Amino acid sequence: MSQPLQIGLLVFPRVTQLDLTGPVQVFSSVPGANVHLIWKRIEPVPSDSVLTLTPTTTYAECPQLDVICVPGGFGTDDLVNDEETLAFLRKQAGGAKFVTSVCTGSLVLGAAGLLKGYRATTHWSAMEALGLYGATPTKSRVCIDRNRATGGGVTAGIDFALTLVSLLVNRTLAEAIQLRLEYNPAPPFNAGSPDTAPAEVVALMKEKIAASQARRMEANKRAAARVM
Repeated sequence: MSQPLQIGLLVFPRVTQLDLTGPVQVFSSVPGANVHLIWKRIEPVPSDSVLTLTPTTTYAECPQLDVICVPGGFGTDDLVNDEETLAFLRKQAGGAKFVTSVCTGSLVLGAAGLLKGYRATTHWSAMEALGLYGATPTKSRVCIDRNRATGGGVTAGIDFALTLVSLLVNRTLAEAIQLRLEYNPAPPFNAGSPDTAPAEVVALMKEKIAASQARRMEANKRAAARVM
């Protein structure tokens, strides 16, 4: 009898909760899977919204995972230079079937030295930072390169998780989970990508995130200088 899948996702201060909770909802629907929320300590962790998240295990106590996933969020600016976290990811990656991320979580994988020579995706605003780590930035909702699976920004985490379930188990189960979740997107506006959003909306958003992008690049340049 095969062992149950061990799937672990990091939680950390200022994580984007949907990066995490979208995949958690999908993975929790896999029969027999053990889904772990991992942080340094068992204590409430503030997300980037009103939600507070509680880890279920620690770096020290976490079992060897089949899937390790790093979600994104403003907190990744700190994680890319957090050696305790990077060491945990490197250790888990050695025995994992899939090393994965959602949104800017890919930058943390890069800072751990886990994306050099791989194609990967991330949030549209972080593509330049991803390239600092020797990865090939790829504009897609989901990017699979060997055992590296990365999802684009935020909502792409659901697409990523369903794709991964199809690889870990089978397509039928992935489609059944999609149906259970009624994941049948029909957005009210065609503004979910800088390629399709109105120019004035793109300009507004770029102005709004300029300062955070600058902080992200500074943090990732420091991390990349160490890794590369």
